[in-house]
Amino acid sequence: MSDVQAEAPVVSMPRINEPAPQFTAKTTHGEISLSDYKGKWVVLFSHPADFTPVCTTEFIAFAKAFDDFQKLNTQVIGLSIDSIYSHIAWVRNIQDNFGIKIPFPVIADLDMKVAHKYGMVHPGASDTSAVRAVFVIDPEQKLRAMIYYPLSNGRSIPEVLRIVEALQTSDKFGVATPEGWRKGDKVIVPPPTSQQEAEKRVTENYDITDWYFSKKEL
Repeated sequence: MSDVQAEAPVVSMPRINEPAPQFTAKTTHGEISLSDYKGKWVVLFSHPADFTPVCTTEFIAFAKAFDDFQKLNTQVIGLSIDSIYSHIAWVRNIQDNFGIKIPFPVIADLDMKVAHKYGMVHPGASDTSAVRAVFVIDPEQKLRAMIYYPLSNGRSIPEVLRIVEALQTSDKFGVATPEGWRKGDKVIVPPPTSQQEAEKRVTENYDITDWYFSKKEL
């Protein structure tokens, strides 16, 4: 008998600021590719299964926020490891029971190709369901943020909106955003990187707590 133990399968995990894994997939809106959305921001989110109560609340919340995402030039895309027929039936069920129309495409990932590319399947949680994951992809198709939740707990969709707007603000103005930042709040000025810049910083017209901690209005 061999003393060599079988190795656990390697799970592909995407990384922030690297190109988002490309895919082409069947959805409730027809076949789509990630490349179709170049020039837009994308929020790709996975859910464990159709016809489950926590996922239903999340779908309703994403649908209600859909116009807000569109105002941020952001396409929402859902995914689970279910068939296209299951997705269609569930979307219709949500409209019938809750009066909410789902306006975004939902990927049918029966072969789990997209789920594996994005590291959505965590064997410690389930071998056959995707965990609750959110991926924010920028217009250049780079992955900019990732959020993972367990199967049992729903996400905050306002937080997903907030991080998209914060990322867009950082890109546009070259700033950082503090904890809980919302549009209209002060932003953080990048700290100095030399002693000379630090000495200059404390004399500049910012909201200065110390040389490394400065805020400003946009």
